[in-house]
Amino acid sequence: MPVTILDSRPVAPVTRRATVLFVDLRGYTGLAERVPPADLVPMLDEFFGLLAVTVERHLGEIFHVAGDGMLAGFGLEPEGRAAAGAAVAAAREMQDTFAALGARWKSRLALDTGIGVGIHAGEVARALLGPPGRPTAPLLGDTVNVAARLCARARAGEILFSAAVAAALREAGADPDRLDGHADCRRLPAFQVRGRAEPLDIWCVPAPERRIV
Repeated sequence: MPVTILDSRPVAPVTRRATVLFVDLRGYTGLAERVPPADLVPMLDEFFGLLAVTVERHLGEIFHVAGDGMLAGFGLEPEGRAAAGAAVAAAREMQDTFAALGARWKSRLALDTGIGVGIHAGEVARALLGPPGRPTAPLLGDTVNVAARLCARARAGEILFSAAVAAALREAGADPDRLDGHADCRRLPAFQVRGRAEPLDIWCVPAPERRIV
């Protein structure tokens, strides 16, 4: 979604409904301890390249990359497009395709790594922010914060998504408890997000080795 700069001042925020996905590398601290910083660059480049291809394949847009994490949005344009299914499908593909990369890293470094993913759906705002000459156009709002908290809670190999995502899946004709025809999703106890008044109902797609086929 293009953002125009007028007179070097931020344009008015644009609000959209979207599905937000956060993905984060587990085991990065140990990786950074064992690998010289310069050697981390090609490893992370391959990692983010894998994620980026998956996001693009499922018609998402990358909004932020920092350290060992990535934020992507689905369904921002055109407004109102159903996007929960695309985000969950992208998350599952990320988990599946990372397995080979993680296995190579483990063989080389004897270190277990994985990725955790958090997904939430709702309103987001986008506007230019930042110092003069270096503006960015991030996604902002409670939806982004919740997706980040779910990602932080997810263990390696897991995908956590909110009741809002589950509801969107149902509206699209999918059963959040039986994705791809398998009873591999589990509804978890309500999650109290730090700083938020009400707890969230959440679902978990377990790591592949713990899925019921």
